[in-house]
Amino acid sequence: MMQADQQHYTTTFVVDKSPQDAFAAVTDVRGWWSEDVKGVTDQAGAVFYHHYKDVHRCTVQITELVPDQRVVWRVLDNHFNFTADQSEWQGTDVVFEITGKDGGSEVRFTHVGLVPQYECYDVCTNAWAGYIDGSLRNLINTGTGQPNPKEDGDIPAHQEAATEARAGRTERAGV
Repeated sequence: MMQADQQHYTTTFVVDKSPQDAFAAVTDVRGWWSEDVKGVTDQAGAVFYHHYKDVHRCTVQITELVPDQRVVWRVLDNHFNFTADQSEWQGTDVVFEITGKDGGSEVRFTHVGLVPQYECYDVCTNAWAGYIDGSLRNLINTGTGQPNPKEDGDIPAHQEAATEARAGRTERAGV
């Protein structure tokens, strides 16, 4: 479920797993976002690098890590190949909040600074929906997510949909 949280992109889901299980999955970024992530993804202060083909790359620092409750990333550097301002995410925060709920966990994801005014908003929110509501949720529930594979692998369905949406916007813009 997507909500407007001061216009920042937010989505929340509930799973029948413990906050410990949810936290372990959130910090296993290679298990739900991309198998090509480079660097440490489960230590406060650590920096990791994400890229998806030539479409997106970013450098992220883990600024807060509260076991079983909260993970915060700061996007230090960002590049999109499909926006005029290729650094739209730079300086934004990605926040995962985990709370116990009815014997399971609620996971709330907010990309603070990802706002409708951004050119990438539609493509980025569609992709986050696939990664968070699909891949991360599945990783928590089943132990298997659907991250972007290594560069030589197949594209996950949610990434393919984002690519198609981007292509449609480009055609409508006359590019």
